[in-house]
Amino acid sequence: MNLKLTKVFQKVPEGFIGFVEELPGANTQGATLEEVRANLEEAIMLVLDANRTLAEERIQGQEVIREAISLSAA
Repeated sequence: MNLKLTKVFQKVPEGFIGFVEELPGANTQGATLEEVRANLEEAIMLVLDANRTLAEERIQGQEVIREAISLSAA
């Protein structure tokens, strides 16, 4: 099973911008498309790590059930 996200790249006067449609906050810019692709991989990981940290802070001290999830595209 694979979770598939959509990376979007756009040419702008300064170079390129990129973002992930399904993941708000995962966006970047760069002089070249290759730079933006690399930056976007890092941005995805940073957003996921930040979201995990925020969730852990919200549930700290509470009894919760955690489960891993794998999603497949429709």
